[in-house]
Amino acid sequence: MTTPEPRDRTFDDYTVGETFEFGYLDVTAAEIVEFGRKYDPQPFHVDAEAAKTSIFGGLIASGWHTGAMAMRLYVDNVLSPEHSLGSPGVDELRFLAPVRPGARLALRVTVLDLVPSRSKPDRGVVRQRLEVLDAAADPPVLVASMATMGLFRRRGA
Repeated sequence: MTTPEPRDRTFDDYTVGETFEFGYLDVTAAEIVEFGRKYDPQPFHVDAEAAKTSIFGGLIASGWHTGAMAMRLYVDNVLSPEHSLGSPGVDELRFLAPVRPGARLALRVTVLDLVPSRSKPDRGVVRQRLEVLDAAADPPVLVASMATMGLFRRRGA
């Protein structure tokens, strides 16, 4: 049996330790400012001139924006529209380096743990480490990481 592509996987198709890499999502100044104005209106997210005098020395994406972009890459490349059942949460969310205009985000996903549900045999929790990298940097820079818990259908459920 061949292993299905990530977007076609059930809980039973994952293996602890396997890693997937996906990209890319290009970050623009306009998107940073738009997200910042709407959700995180701090000067270094919404005003390029004010950002120059901040500790970051320029415009940067909100960490929440970085998380949202990582989620977009995750949904587009990993989550099965047929087998994903949502998530009970995220642990260990870290914003490790600023994301600036011109960044090109990529996502690395590593399966950490597989926990079949004891009460609902038709599903299980896949714990994964998501690492967001700026692939435009040389070498690529790890900008964010998190441990996710996703509910997935079991094969045949």
